[in-house]
Amino acid sequence: MPSPPRLTPDAARALQGMLRTKIGPGLTERELDAVETRFGFTFSADHRVFLAAGLPHGSSRWPDWRDGDPGELAERLARPVEGVLFDVEHNVFWHPGWPSRPAETSEALRVARTELESVPQLVPVHGHRYLPGTAGEYGHPVLSVHQTDIILYGNDLTDYIQHEFTGRSNGLLAHASVDFWSYFIEGGPGIDVSLPTPFTPYARSAQEAVDCIRMLALERLIGRRHHPEQLVEAGLTALTLDVETESLPLLAGLSRSEHEQADALFDQVLAELALRQDLPTDTTDLPWEVARWELVRWWLRLIVNGSLAPGAGGDLITYEGWGALAQPRTLRPLVDKTEAYNDRAATRLGDREPLADSIVEESRRLLTGPWPPQG
Repeated sequence: MPSPPRLTPDAARALQGMLRTKIGPGLTERELDAVETRFGFTFSADHRVFLAAGLPHGSSRWPDWRDGDPGELAERLARPVEGVLFDVEHNVFWHPGWPSRPAETSEALRVARTELESVPQLVPVHGHRYLPGTAGEYGHPVLSVHQTDIILYGNDLTDYIQHEFTGRSNGLLAHASVDFWSYFIEGGPGIDVSLPTPFTPYARSAQEAVDCIRMLALERLIGRRHHPEQLVEAGLTALTLDVETESLPLLAGLSRSEHEQADALFDQVLAELALRQDLPTDTTDLPWEVARWELVRWWLRLIVNGSLAPGAGGDLITYEGWGALAQPRTLRPLVDKTEAYNDRAATRLGDREPLADSIVEESRRLLTGPWPPQG
């Protein structure tokens, strides 16, 4: 069971000072109990303390537990389960812990709905971000939920708010901590933005191959992980495009059993290409601001040239770019298009392709303007 760090009322009020939205009077104990009774769920202990310190409002992204429309609140509470059912019906999802999937879709939906009646409740925090509703418990990670595309978005409520609204985070170190939903994080089909960037190498010249190595170095600088295969593949691509350094053949030639050497050899290649001393430093109030802007531009290029799937690229830029860079206005259209792509109501069969195309077009538009974008 998750345990401290516990959120105190003073800490909750400090967090609410970061939100850039209106904060109304906090929910009383009686109001919190009434919400739980009315909608049939429980707030986690830290979520309860947060809402008692003040109720965020003024934006439809924040659920208004005091004056909000009951039907809309009920729909938000039901959205995670309904999203799973949508993927059962349209995207052939079936949880491995369920009985064998019936051949008829209608029967499969009936079985899935029955199984889902017992899964832990997820409670909306902000937009598509959810906390498990576990009475008396602290410290669950915050999840971003789009159907069965479910990712970690904060180690706990405090870390989530610091990341989402200030760009500061401790890095994603938590593991999903409740039954059923942990499947999507630890082994299911959801994309975790903290995992290595799922791109296909595209370099066609020696300079582009060196640029790719630099971008991998920048990703590592801001705390992103890499599969050893990615470093080896970057080395092999550079080698075939006639980039010459002493350690590059060693990196490119690593066998799978030698992958533990990839990081050290990659560092040597950076030094031999004189890239290490050219990497930006962390000198502003925003974490690795210059490095992140350079990476956002690279990720946009990957989206445009087809090396990074639009949805995955949009999620990555939303998390590592827009969120960490204090939500710059110029990236908002891309974030909105990514949210539309991820939204359950917008992903009926045949609808995702134009939504993906809109992410590509917005990426192309951003690349034609000044860099970094203003605003």
